[in-house]
Amino acid sequence: MAATILHRARNAVLNFVLPPRCAGCGDVVGTVGDFCAECWGKIDWLGSGCCERCAAPLEGGEHDICLPCEAKPPLIEKTRAAVRYDDLTRSLALKLKYGRRVGLAKVMGMAMARQVDTSDRPILVPVPLHRWRLWKRGFNQSALLAHEVGRRSNVEVVPDLLQRKRATVPMTNMSTSQRIRNVRGAMAMSPGADVEGRRVILVDDVRTSGATLEACARPLLKAGARRVEAILWARVVRPRDITRS
Repeated sequence: MAATILHRARNAVLNFVLPPRCAGCGDVVGTVGDFCAECWGKIDWLGSGCCERCAAPLEGGEHDICLPCEAKPPLIEKTRAAVRYDDLTRSLALKLKYGRRVGLAKVMGMAMARQVDTSDRPILVPVPLHRWRLWKRGFNQSALLAHEVGRRSNVEVVPDLLQRKRATVPMTNMSTSQRIRNVRGAMAMSPGADVEGRRVILVDDVRTSGATLEACARPLLKAGARRVEAILWARVVRPRDITRS
């Protein structure tokens, strides 16, 4: 009881001296991790009405898989994204990845955790960075998100299950085919890793073409994973991604 009282008193002092601020614009808000009403209204929160396989928004409501995924099913059997990628949600991802605003992982992970299916004891696996990029950046943003999602959903996180055995170049301006070639064969299971019969949920900040997630899924499935899914902060949506269901 005494510890609880002290904890509440400490939080009250911190909130007075350093009040919680909106992750989007920096305005003072009521609770750590909240968005102000204006920023909340600007965000396109994704949930139902998206393709089960790639999280692209769907028009209509007859099916739960988009036409491209029906024509060529991806290895990822289920993808969930918290938000649509736009100027605001992009800024959070960039601040986390390049601005070292690691506290934003809590805000983003909170939204992502709401969409995690915790049945049958899945494991969360962050998309790995190559060791040289990890050394340069100092952290893996996907691992930070995975730990936050795992903490909030009570799902086990296995941060080193996958490794990026080959350095890849940044893919910002690449086409889908270039992205696929760039990450082909770059991912591998870590020595001694065991996923036999497990449902694996990959964790990443942004999905653009899905090439990186597919590259991660291949060694997992080859190693015996029963099913590979993905949970993301943001899904890049282009006009061609929105199809009738």
